[in-house]
Amino acid sequence: MSPTVTIGLLAVLILLGVALLILRRSESDPLASRLAEYGSRATPVSLDEVEMSLTFSDRVIVPFMRGAGSLVSRFTPQQSLEHTAHKLEVAGLSRRLSAAEYWAIRIIATVGLAGMIYLLMWRFQVQPGKRLMYTVILGLLGFFLPALWLSSTISRRKLGIFRSLPDALDLLTICVEAGLGFDSAMRRVAEKWDSDLSRELGRVLQEIQLGKPRRDALRALADRLEVQDVTTFVAAVVQAEQLGVSMTKVLRIQSDQMRIKRRQLAEKRAQEAPVKMVVPMVLLIFPSLLIVLLGPAGFQVLRSGVLGIL
Repeated sequence: MSPTVTIGLLAVLILLGVALLILRRSESDPLASRLAEYGSRATPVSLDEVEMSLTFSDRVIVPFMRGAGSLVSRFTPQQSLEHTAHKLEVAGLSRRLSAAEYWAIRIIATVGLAGMIYLLMWRFQVQPGKRLMYTVILGLLGFFLPALWLSSTISRRKLGIFRSLPDALDLLTICVEAGLGFDSAMRRVAEKWDSDLSRELGRVLQEIQLGKPRRDALRALADRLEVQDVTTFVAAVVQAEQLGVSMTKVLRIQSDQMRIKRRQLAEKRAQEAPVKMVVPMVLLIFPSLLIVLLGPAGFQVLRSGVLGIL
């Protein structure tokens, strides 16, 4: 293998490795974990030993991406950074990935894929016009792939929150009917389940404990999730709190409505399934059946000499 091809393949592997390490990075605070490890040891150790006990991602990749993100943020408009930060917040990735790091990944993916295909085309002596065309196509692919991945992550998270919302409202209703306050009921939901919705409710409780009004914390929850049913639920709770309406009745009505919507979504997808199955059946299953069923008969016809071929 020539050095050019080797460099191109290494660039792709490094690019994929950086993306995987960043996306799989732990949500815990690395500084807190290092201080906890330093304080839990019986014998005093140096900070260098604590640093070397971290993973390669936390020691090398994460600082590199932070430096690249700070460099990219100088040339990226503030409005784009704020819009990206909001999308990362909706996707639940704000603790693992900042807006500047996300744009750094997009730029690295663009340059890496474009450079790889250019080196490969140059190695095999492809015409300059085709070389430029493939370089531009792979560069655009590397630029838009992270955006497609982020949109897919947002859609999956919204769907998971939509599915878990009726069960959470049922538990909230039971807790409120049992005599607990609304904040205590949210704490029970946050403690019982480990899902995106329960973690967001736990964040709402933390904001309330820090002095933020409950209505503002709930509205911030609706802005972070961007799920229409959550927005409706928050509006109903805030209105009930302002007007003095019974919270139990509001929760019961919201729970019934969300469960009906979830059932309607399931029925809709069940009705769409036969239509979606037509394409793989026509392209994959039917040709295979025709080959299996008509193949032997076709060979017999050819061997009989009726068509004058054999």
